[in-house]
Formats: sequence, structure tokens, C-alpha cells
Amino acid sequence: MPEEDLAAGLYAAYRVEVEHRGRQFVETPELESQIRRMAHALTAPNQKYGLMLCGPVGNGKTTFIRAVQKILNMCNLRTEGEYPEDYRLAMVDSKVLAKTYADNIDEFNRLAGLIMLAIDDLGQEPVELQMYGNVYRPIVDLLGRRYDKQQFTMITTNLAPNEIGEIYGGRIADRLAEMMDIIVFENSSYRRM
Repeated sequence: MPEEDLAAGLYAAYRVEVEHRGRQFVETPELESQIRRMAHALTAPNQKYGLMLCGPVGNGKTTFIRAVQKILNMCNLRTEGEYPEDYRLAMVDSKVLAKTYADNIDEFNRLAGLIMLAIDDLGQEPVELQMYGNVYRPIVDLLGRRYDKQQFTMITTNLAPNEIGEIYGGRIADRLAEMMDIIVFENSSYRRM
């Protein structure tokens, strides 16, 4: 899809998501810039295979991922109107991923292996889990696997890019920098508008 078409689609899908949440859509220069940067990151011929949206709470990162999810999933519709599971963008909260690791490792492995995955609110989950005397780092494991397989991954986080290494280690921070275009959202919370 050409960059301009994707930007127009993102704009429309974002507007629908905002209104679906019962909020008033407000067009701002920051929003236009974010749409352009996301459309460019998703269409540019580069070596990146992911996108990380960083910034303070309430400024539209999750809403953007939902808009991208709708566009990607609509592009992958089958003629009979069903989404092929393997080619949908699934979005999972980081806390849910950590809990799934502890409660249902098979489901965690299925999610980790999806072709396209969006992780919402990275940094809100417990980084380490203790199970039967062993310490596990499910998100570190998941991100490492996705890096190795070069699977498309999107992330929203309230962490600044330099905080990723402090929490998940330098290895993951370095891999995320290689695999992802990073877009920093600097606008204030829309929830206060």
C-alpha cells in the first residue's frame, strides 16, 4: 500500500477508534505528524520489522495500534469474510502475556509465534516471574524469539527508549533498536481534554 494511502487509512481508522471510545476527535499538528511517521515506518523499504510507540500515558499510542490492527486485518480478509488467524495482527496487553506465561505456556508459545503481534503497555507487567524456585523473564524471552525469527512486532510503552535497557537488559534494548522504528509521542494526554 502506498504511504499516502496508508496515511489516509490510518487517519480514518484512528478517527473511528477515538469516536468508538466516546471521545471527540481532535485534529492537531502532533496527530498529523504521528500519522505521517507511522505510515512512513510501515511502508518504507528498510530492514525494520517492527514499530515501538513510546510516550506518556493517554496520548493515543494504543488507539494508533488499534487503527493499524483494523487496517492490516481488513487487508487480510478472505473472500468468505473470515480473517486467517496466522495473518492477523493480534494485540495483547503485556500483563496478560506475563500471566499467560505462568498459567498456560502453550498459549504463550502460540502468541509468541504469531506472524504479527502487538504488545500493549510494555513495562506494566512483572519483568520476572518465580515459578517452582526458578526465575523466568517471559517478555524478554518473547522479544528475543521474535527478534530471532524477524517477526513483525508492534509495541506501545510509557517507557522512554533509554529505559528499555534498564528494565529488560542491554541485549533486548539493542535488538529492539535494530528491529523497530521508534516513534516518540510527546503530546499531552487526550484524556484531559
